[in-house]
Amino acid sequence: MRVLYPLKFKTIFKDKIWGGNKIKTYLGKDFSPLRNCGETWEISGVKGDVSVVENGELKGESLSTLLKEYKADLAGQKVYQRFGDEFPLLVKFIDANDDLSIQVHPNDELAKKRHNSFGKTEMWYVIQADPDAELIAGFNQEVNEDIYVDKLQHGHLSEILNKEKVQAGDIFFLPAGRVHTIGKGLLIAEIQQTSDITYRIYDFDRVDDKGNKRELHTKEALAAIDYHVYPEYKTNYPRKVNEIVEAVKCPYFTTNVLEFTSDVERDYTAKDSFVIHVCVKGAYTLKANGRGMEVKMGDCVLIPNVVNQVTLETTTGFKLLESYIE
Repeated sequence: MRVLYPLKFKTIFKDKIWGGNKIKTYLGKDFSPLRNCGETWEISGVKGDVSVVENGELKGESLSTLLKEYKADLAGQKVYQRFGDEFPLLVKFIDANDDLSIQVHPNDELAKKRHNSFGKTEMWYVIQADPDAELIAGFNQEVNEDIYVDKLQHGHLSEILNKEKVQAGDIFFLPAGRVHTIGKGLLIAEIQQTSDITYRIYDFDRVDDKGNKRELHTKEALAAIDYHVYPEYKTNYPRKVNEIVEAVKCPYFTTNVLEFTSDVERDYTAKDSFVIHVCVKGAYTLKANGRGMEVKMGDCVLIPNVVNQVTLETTTGFKLLESYIE
């Protein structure tokens, strides 16, 4: 059996009605021949969109094939026991040149019942934000299903939605059930459960290039929505340099923010999980088991469970999101 090592994958580009050019201009990813690009899928086990390795001797192998072959060596013993041959996380970059639809995702129970799928809890890290860019996360007041439906039917849904002005470095944690949308002018890194189930609530009456409106899932969304209001929706985390900062911790993933101006060593021996790096600023050389890999903004790396120690060497400084399952 070939030895596992830190893996990069070929980017999967997604054309979206609301997509723009920041995937190319900010992240340096060429999405031609697409006219624009709304999403890239960087690490994916979603059927029909499974990531393929682009570096080293495993180049050309799919993530699903590697997971079946290496099992806990890739995923971690506890992770593999829990998820089997399904890779549990999906990593994306999202460029909103226009507002995304207002939407919600089902939780595990509802998604299993309706779609035989995982639910979709996710987090956003804002890489870049145009002036006055905003997003929607949750409600700004206590509502119930009747109030929600009335507002939706009469075109006043925005009155009860929580809008947030955002800037680079902001993090939002979005448990399944939270109504949300990414607003125009935002470039975001997204880490989520492996699921492609979205209930579209409202799409601003947009039409595609053939004059067709996108499908709405008004009824399906009703049972999925969490109607409660919460005191805060933005994740408050200390923005410290040269320290490991835990930003998000939930049953589906833990994500730390690492912003370093000098080299750092990471010991993953006790994790019993794969680790994902999403570089959101700067660059570094990732060294593990005698191998070196150049990592720059926009790169994502999957570090298998058997790779216990890595060194990140930098001359420019870097910021990355470090995710794993506990």
